[in-house]
Amino acid sequence: MKLDWMQHLIILPVLLPLLCGALLILINEKRHQFKFFVNLSSVLLQLAVAVALIHLTDSGKWTEGMGVYLAANWSAPFGIALVADRLAAMMLLLTAVLATAALLFSMLRWSRIGVHFHTLFQFLLMGINGAFLTHDLFNLFVFFEVMLAASYGLVLHGYNTNRIRAGMQYIAVNLAASLLFLIGVALIYASTGTMNMSDLAVRLVNIATTDLILLKIGVAILAIAFLVKSAMWPLGFWLPTTYSAASPPVAAMLVLMTKVGAYVILRLWLLAFSSDASAAVGFGFEALLWGGMATIVFGAAGMLASETPGRMAAYGAIISSGTLLSVIGYGQESLVTAGLYYLIGSTLAMAAFVLLIELVERIRSPGAAMLALTMEAFAIEEAPEETAGIGIPGALAFLGLAFAACALIITGLPPLSGFVAKFGLIHAMLNPEAKDTIIGTTTWVLMALIVLSGLAAIISMLRFGVRTFWASGAIAAPRLHISEVAPISLLLILCVGLTVQAGPVYEYLARTSKDLHQPTQYIHKVLDATAVPSPRKEGGTP
Repeated sequence: MKLDWMQHLIILPVLLPLLCGALLILINEKRHQFKFFVNLSSVLLQLAVAVALIHLTDSGKWTEGMGVYLAANWSAPFGIALVADRLAAMMLLLTAVLATAALLFSMLRWSRIGVHFHTLFQFLLMGINGAFLTHDLFNLFVFFEVMLAASYGLVLHGYNTNRIRAGMQYIAVNLAASLLFLIGVALIYASTGTMNMSDLAVRLVNIATTDLILLKIGVAILAIAFLVKSAMWPLGFWLPTTYSAASPPVAAMLVLMTKVGAYVILRLWLLAFSSDASAAVGFGFEALLWGGMATIVFGAAGMLASETPGRMAAYGAIISSGTLLSVIGYGQESLVTAGLYYLIGSTLAMAAFVLLIELVERIRSPGAAMLALTMEAFAIEEAPEETAGIGIPGALAFLGLAFAACALIITGLPPLSGFVAKFGLIHAMLNPEAKDTIIGTTTWVLMALIVLSGLAAIISMLRFGVRTFWASGAIAAPRLHISEVAPISLLLILCVGLTVQAGPVYEYLARTSKDLHQPTQYIHKVLDATAVPSPRKEGGTP
């Protein structure tokens, strides 16, 4: 058996940022433009690889829509397996798109206010990509630590008093979560003797009662670590302070990082605690459902109470995370499909809003003058503002339209992707897969929370918009650079495309959800993957 060369693409999302990050360390910090070009080239290559993996997993070129890469050519469960399926490829593409937008936004100013921004950015991508691809719990821990170590530096990048205070809290919370992660993995290994996710699912079928108790303790501890990173109530207290203090490009990547924990829970729980898991079937799903609903309430209350846009964005991300956790805990295939669509749209919109906040703040605070001086220091020429409509400066028109688009998507108002996502969620709950099923109280409560959280977001966003664009009196149009406008426009255009192409996207996500709810073929694909024979043995040479 020979390894298909296309399977080597699976390792590239890890190798590319690793090699690029190491190379960038060697380049002098004074060569800002060259470092930016190298960083951007790596991100665009990762984008191309993600697109290729989506094609390979969804076109039938890989059987069962899945590719397995055996690291060091050791078969599972003894070796470390990297697995690319439709879900992993989708998350890799989302990561590359957000990274491109965040990096472009940082070009003018944010990447230059400290050292090693580009190196840390690449190591962050390495950790995120590795977490999406790995099929081994300990290797997942390693990638999480790489991701978090890089994020510590990025959160503190261009430090000030608020950023240091928020960064220290962020580091302390995540170090504690990492300790719980390691303890949970150790207990799972002690009870099952494996850390390969597919092998774990197989062993759960015949696990002894005493080992099952130890396993559940380990899984519960592991879940706490993931839920801290997913910002589930009451574990997400750290997120609003961190979001509001981080620089805009870093905050945009933090939006994605909260989804990494939800991704792992979705992957592991539907694989290990499916209907084939015998005594452990359905373990933890109810806790995820009610914890997710409590998170939605917490996020909605936080949005209503927030006066600053940074904290509004943070609580909006908490609502998004709570919705996803509730979807996972609900345990319905069609609802997971709608939840994945919601994940994509909400992540793109929230990242665009986080980047937009910094531009909007230029017309609200005296700091705009300082930003203008900074732009002049980098030789950015001032050009007269063009007008749009009836005497509205072009910059203000862009900010107003971009804010309106973000508000529509985040709140779930028609006609953009936020409305399509929430309509899909409610439609799935009103149409259960089992016939003659009575819609229970829990379902009605979850639907009400989804609607009411959107109402809270409408009130909060409308209040901020009125105060900024209408009630603040005469405002001067800020100067915007193309590197700031382009990434926000890119993310919002993708949200529009997500709305226009909702049919094909939903079909792709339906296939993704179907794969997740049929773990048997997934398990066989991983455990049956064989190592490549050495050329000597294959050719018969001793």
